[in-house]
Amino acid sequence: MYAVIQDRGKQYFVKPGDRVRVDLRSEAPGEKVVFDRVLLVGGTDQVQAGAPLVEGVKVEATVLGEYKDRKVIVFKKKRRKMYRRKQGHRQRYTDLQVESIG
Repeated sequence: MYAVIQDRGKQYFVKPGDRVRVDLRSEAPGEKVVFDRVLLVGGTDQVQAGAPLVEGVKVEATVLGEYKDRKVIVFKKKRRKMYRRKQGHRQRYTDLQVESIG
């Protein structure tokens, strides 16, 4: 089984047992997360696509933890004007373990 889920404007392709990196969520490690916005469900015999969502299908996942991605440097400059700004950014993510699709 596989599914395409939508979480806060982004789409993720998931299978049972997969680890998925999503934007930071408020759930603590060990808690369950249920995604009910399922766009597509497929298996060995058929594919079911929603218009826009597949009814009655949910994806359950467990929160493994949260972490930060590598640092990205944001540098702004205007030539000949002595204007330079340097700023770093580290995006925070939540790591999920997909348990079941059904």
